[in-house]
Amino acid sequence: MINKRARVAGLAAAATVVALSLAACSSGAGASSTADASKVATATDVASAGGMDALVAAAKKEGSLNIIATPGDWANYQEIFDGFTKKYGITINPSQDSASSQEEIDAAKKLKGQDTAPDTFDIGSSVALANTQYFAPYKPTGFADIPDAQKEKDGLWKVGYYGVMSVGYDANKIKTPPKSFSDLLKPEFKGAVALNGNPTQAAAAAGAVAYADLQNGGTLDDLTPGIDWFTKLKAAGNWNAADGKPNTIASGETPVLLDWSFNQKGYATSDTIKSGGIDWKYVVLPGTAYVGYYNQAINKDAPHPAAARLWEEYLYSDAAQNAWLKGGAYPARVDAMEKAGTLDTKDFPGKLDKVAVMTDKQATDAGTLLNAKWANAVG
Repeated sequence: MINKRARVAGLAAAATVVALSLAACSSGAGASSTADASKVATATDVASAGGMDALVAAAKKEGSLNIIATPGDWANYQEIFDGFTKKYGITINPSQDSASSQEEIDAAKKLKGQDTAPDTFDIGSSVALANTQYFAPYKPTGFADIPDAQKEKDGLWKVGYYGVMSVGYDANKIKTPPKSFSDLLKPEFKGAVALNGNPTQAAAAAGAVAYADLQNGGTLDDLTPGIDWFTKLKAAGNWNAADGKPNTIASGETPVLLDWSFNQKGYATSDTIKSGGIDWKYVVLPGTAYVGYYNQAINKDAPHPAAARLWEEYLYSDAAQNAWLKGGAYPARVDAMEKAGTLDTKDFPGKLDKVAVMTDKQATDAGTLLNAKWANAVG
């Protein structure tokens, strides 16, 4: 699933022009209720929907929102679900919580025309770029705050939040937090440093190798320095071959884990892990950070088009953006919110020095390299 971490860039699909034309032609004073509904269903922003009140009314009339591959315990989504439902009274219908980004698209194609089709997508960048024909253009309020490199210009997709590779640790065992990858080679980390999965199969683990690569002078064109670092980790006796998961953290089996920031935050707030006497903390090391973008998009064939647009309005509000931040993710509007003073700074780990994210080619090359060298590096 390394393709879920590809870069964010791209061109507008031809469907954008069609959708914009439809939106422009679907309004007018004295329009019927059917025309008004059509206007909201093809709206490209709040103004073209007739204003926020009109969008809310249309969404409430639909009454439901179908989401996919968006579990409540991922990046604090449950707080966002609760906030949206409380504010608008719209029922959220989740499905396929563990689906991949491509499986989201597959579901939209399979269920097209049915009431159970997904209304929205929470999707990795590579898959988003390859499937813009399935998206409806929409610019939620706050769209201008999203960096240009993190959105398609007409709103077909836009980054909602992103995870950052980080180092998690049990503060009861690791008394001095690591400040660099070289610290992880020290004796106090004996047999401690684990990954969330195998890098040849799991995106989080592959991201950890990319993180090590960047932190040790490498580039995403060639992850060899990252793989070599893990060879050094093994030679130092600090490699832990266990598959780092909540249960291994709770048992103390994996006292140090390289993983996405939103996963680390979940571990830190888990009652199960806390009850095991674990004081889980995490740090994003100085220098280049490795990130994974997650994009928001509306299904162009959404069965609840007004609710889908209202959902995006909520996702880019300060409330939802801060909820993602609380969940350990960086929200797309983070810089603008910090400047405006609306960022919840108690949950903000600080600005990143520099970020890096893989292109499709880099991801493919990384997978090939890991398949060829990983087993020998830590075997």
